[in-house]
Amino acid sequence: MRVLRLAMLAGLVTLAVSAPAAAQTVNSQITDSVTQTNVKVLGEAPAMAMGSLYQTIGNSVAMAAANAVYAQQQTNVTYQAATTMSVAQLEDLDTSNCGTYLTAALLAACATSSSG
Repeated sequence: MRVLRLAMLAGLVTLAVSAPAAAQTVNSQITDSVTQTNVKVLGEAPAMAMGSLYQTIGNSVAMAAANAVYAQQQTNVTYQAATTMSVAQLEDLDTSNCGTYLTAALLAACATSSSG
């Protein structure tokens, strides 16, 4: 009886396979080919790991830039609302019924409703 081992994700599985006695040796070209393939895979592993790392870093930097743009846009909306309220107070417009919401659309609606 000849025993073959198959590597699986869950662990090692042992299979008992009956083989003729003459098939005990393996051609040296086959072993050389398998060895070269294993060496190639092991040699490429660091490059593959670095490529994956660079992609992850690039994705993280892109997300950070997108978050910064979003934060700037939200800050600009707040600045516009504060400027609108300041100008309204300078011009003595009646903004008392507008509440405390500082959005440009609500302030524009309140300014048109109180002036008319």
